[in-house]
Amino acid sequence: MTPITNIDDLKRLYKRRVPKMFYDYAESGSYTEKTFRENTSDFDEIKLRQRIAIDISKRTTASHMLTQDVTMPVALAPVGLTGMQHADGEIKAARAARDFGVPYTLSTMSVNSIEQVADATNAPFWFQVYTLNDDDFMRNLMARAKDANCSAIVITLDLQVLGQRHKDIKNGLSTPPKPTLSNLINLSTKWRWGLGMLGAKSRTFGNIVGHVEGVSDPTNLGAWTNEKFDAALDWDRVRELRNMWDGPVILKGIMDVEDAKKAVNAGADAIVVSNHGGRQLDGAISSIRALEPIVEAVGDKVDVYLDSGIRSGQDVLKAVALGAKGTLIGRSYIYGLGAMGQAGVTKSLEVIQKELDISMGLCGKTSLKDVDRDMLMMTHDFSTRWS
Repeated sequence: MTPITNIDDLKRLYKRRVPKMFYDYAESGSYTEKTFRENTSDFDEIKLRQRIAIDISKRTTASHMLTQDVTMPVALAPVGLTGMQHADGEIKAARAARDFGVPYTLSTMSVNSIEQVADATNAPFWFQVYTLNDDDFMRNLMARAKDANCSAIVITLDLQVLGQRHKDIKNGLSTPPKPTLSNLINLSTKWRWGLGMLGAKSRTFGNIVGHVEGVSDPTNLGAWTNEKFDAALDWDRVRELRNMWDGPVILKGIMDVEDAKKAVNAGADAIVVSNHGGRQLDGAISSIRALEPIVEAVGDKVDVYLDSGIRSGQDVLKAVALGAKGTLIGRSYIYGLGAMGQAGVTKSLEVIQKELDISMGLCGKTSLKDVDRDMLMMTHDFSTRWS
């Protein structure tokens, strides 16, 4: 097999091995997908400043995210349906993150349940929740996360209404897959994936089905979620949700300076600059363009993380140089998971760490504590062009 040296290598293998509907689910944005594309392409507008004749023999990518020392400032982002990308996908991703020394975030819309991941990993992980209007379900979900020894809650704020993703609609995305002729033909070519799924611990939404009255199987789930996503969400409601959890809380989906300030006032311990990977508001700016003004606005009051668009160690380095205390990767590790299971997630982390380490050294830095904006070359209006 051709050596895997970058994330695109994993992506190509992933596309060959995973059913089309799940590949498209990960590799898509809403509407025209303009924001989805610019999340990655805007990193290309930021150049690194090479330095020479500096002792870089003792480099480290080690850092700290929230309450955890990390091998590098990267966490695995919450991704719904991870368990349909590969059998027991959430468990395998969580194990890879644990062994590598970075945080893993389990999505509410996961296939493997909180309890299954906790039993399989015996290590703390972050748990992501949506802003649902069902307090009984939310309190129960938080209690289950606490019992599973989750170390932080990530509250996603940008999903009050679902952005239209054309590919998902056309593919008839569902869990398990709908037996349409098109899907059956495609699934028949993915025998490796299919054999794995036969032995999977779960093939539906493990955190919801069986835990909500009236939702006993996936056929009831769509109506329930459409009813429970909270279009009336406001900052008072965010505070209520924050107070349901007595540990660290990360607020995800911040793209505006004023919202960042309000997130701090709502009691966030960290915020994530994220446009949901370009899957919600198409036509919004990229996360990397939004990052620096938000960092400047909140100062040292909370940690600021960057999500959406990270495909390399250089992307991580650029985000840190612009003030991020950490980054979240979604598609980058999903490519690895779909391609090679747990080993693929580990490979994606290895690829990113190696590029981060080498690029940092070639910029004359030995520690991420020394990384700052001075090592970047970029246009003066990069973060204000669309203001």
